[in-house]
Amino acid sequence: MNNHHGTRFPQLAYRNLRFLESADARALRILSEYLEPLSQFHRVGPQRTAVIFGSARIHSREAAARALRELQLRAKLDGSKALKAELKRARMDLEMSHYYEDARELSRLITAWAMTLKKGRRYLMVCSGGGPGIMEAANRGASEAGGKSIGLNIKLPMEQKPNPYVSPELTMLFRYFFMRKLWFAQPAQALIVFPGGFGTMDELWEFLTLLQTRKMGQHVTILLYGSKFWKRAVDFPWLVEAGTISEEDLKLIRFVDSPRRAFEIIKTELQPRAALPSPIKQPFM
Repeated sequence: MNNHHGTRFPQLAYRNLRFLESADARALRILSEYLEPLSQFHRVGPQRTAVIFGSARIHSREAAARALRELQLRAKLDGSKALKAELKRARMDLEMSHYYEDARELSRLITAWAMTLKKGRRYLMVCSGGGPGIMEAANRGASEAGGKSIGLNIKLPMEQKPNPYVSPELTMLFRYFFMRKLWFAQPAQALIVFPGGFGTMDELWEFLTLLQTRKMGQHVTILLYGSKFWKRAVDFPWLVEAGTISEEDLKLIRFVDSPRRAFEIIKTELQPRAALPSPIKQPFM
């Protein structure tokens, strides 16, 4: 901006996008990813969350069945090895789709119950990563119950758009994984982890480490959904036998295989915590 003498005024630092995107301003970006979500949670968000993690690659039963039918039609004209491999993958996708439907139903149950609590509609909300797959199922179930839900999305090289079921005012976008994980953990009262890959595993181990080392300001109920998947994916007893974790550490997790069972555990364990302060106001130790 120039004044009437032609002198150029310097730009305010907090409006200088070139500076804000620079390495020198990294601390400001990190702080913003703590303060802006904090502001949103205080304004329109919940006091507590039930977090649902799981693979972005698990589709709804309807979508998986449709994809398999389309491949089967193509297979009548093309018997190549490549197509046979696609068919095998599509059959597995259909088998795995029941996890999408279960996450959807569990989220619906949690949200419907939370809306009956006298603490208000903002007392407890389902929170997901805001993307496709199990994340979409979680937000979808909450929407079908008539409630709001949170989506903590992440900016990636391959664009990950928010799914259409996240409440718009509770959709947040993060640049840094560690700040996103902080906001998964800080308000959480329950964590339900469905089958997933590296990202899901990373988020699960983060929660377990915080609880094991008592860095979490509150207790979190952790359920691993799909005992067949999890017991094959991670040999927890071997970790104990090898001496890398203790028997006591195994008490941090429980396996569940139905939405109703998972819901009953969450309902039973969260009700007595209703009188406690919101974990958002309780900093990590």
